[in-house]
Formats: sequence, structure tokens, C-alpha cells
Amino acid sequence: MDFRSLIQQAQQIQSNLRSEMEKLEVEADAGGGMVRVRMNGKKQVLSLTIDPAMLAENDLPLLQDLIIAAVNQAMRQVDEQLKSKLGSVASQFNLPGLFS
Repeated sequence: MDFRSLIQQAQQIQSNLRSEMEKLEVEADAGGGMVRVRMNGKKQVLSLTIDPAMLAENDLPLLQDLIIAAVNQAMRQVDEQLKSKLGSVASQFNLPGLFS
């Protein structure tokens, strides 16, 4: 087994994965769509949308809970995408047991 080639392959795959994750965008909502969050693969919030009806209710604690729930859901989606992509990356290596 040529370890130098394996390391180069791993570096290329890592670079490709990083590039894919930077392009990734997910959207999550809470409260039946009253709060929406769009996030990228680096877990940076790109946008936050709050339904104006939520503001009319004047329920700050509920609004805060919905924002937290939407952000957490978006982060879970990013994690799931990353886990899925890592699984496909691991399958590219023919090293049984290394990534399991």
C-alpha cells in the first residue's frame, strides 16, 4: 500500500468535502413556519425570518424559544449532511475498520 498516495487522496477528498460544505445551505423553521432560519455548512446563520404575526403577539419568551428551536434544527441538518458526506468519503477508502 502506497501511504503517500493515500495521504494525497485523503487531502483531495478533504478539500472537496470542505468545498461542498461551504456551498451547503439548509433551512429550518419552528412554530409552524413562524420563524425560519437559513444556515450554511459552516453553521453561519444566513437569514432569520420572523412572521410579523409573531411580533403582534408580543410574547418575547415564545419568540426567543422559536428562534432557538429553528437555529438548533438547522444545525442538526448541517450535522446530518456532514455525517452523510463523511460516510460516502469513508467508503472511498478500501481500509476495512478504519472508519467504522
